[in-house]
Amino acid sequence: MKISDVMTTDVQTIRPDQTAREAAAFMLSADAGSIPVTEDERLIGMITDRDIAVRGIAKGHGPDTPVRDLMTSGVVSVNLEDDIAAVVSKMSEAQVRRLPVVDEQQRLCGIVSLGDLSRGSEGEQANQALEGVSAPGGQHQQ
Repeated sequence: MKISDVMTTDVQTIRPDQTAREAAAFMLSADAGSIPVTEDERLIGMITDRDIAVRGIAKGHGPDTPVRDLMTSGVVSVNLEDDIAAVVSKMSEAQVRRLPVVDEQQRLCGIVSLGDLSRGSEGEQANQALEGVSAPGGQHQQ
């Protein structure tokens, strides 16, 4: 089964020139902790509530700081054609609960979460990913 069969395709994004305030307002209204950052439809980063609070506020940045100054770049992503087993492995290695899904041109196509994996498979692969995500150690990246 391909990741395109289970991923969420209705993904809201933010541009790097938008403000931390706009990103935070979106997260509040969507009850989300992260938003993909895109430029010309291509994934260039992610911004999380933690990026805003720790990287932003703790370092003295205000709410009008551009997202590009706070976002995490070099985001771990998966390809639209990847199979679920490869995605589970990557999710476990990166110790993240969701990954952006991109095509060959790095255009954002969707997001896959642990919930998507549990609904799209028999749940065994979601459990495997959760074990890897929850394992102690590793460096959280996004």
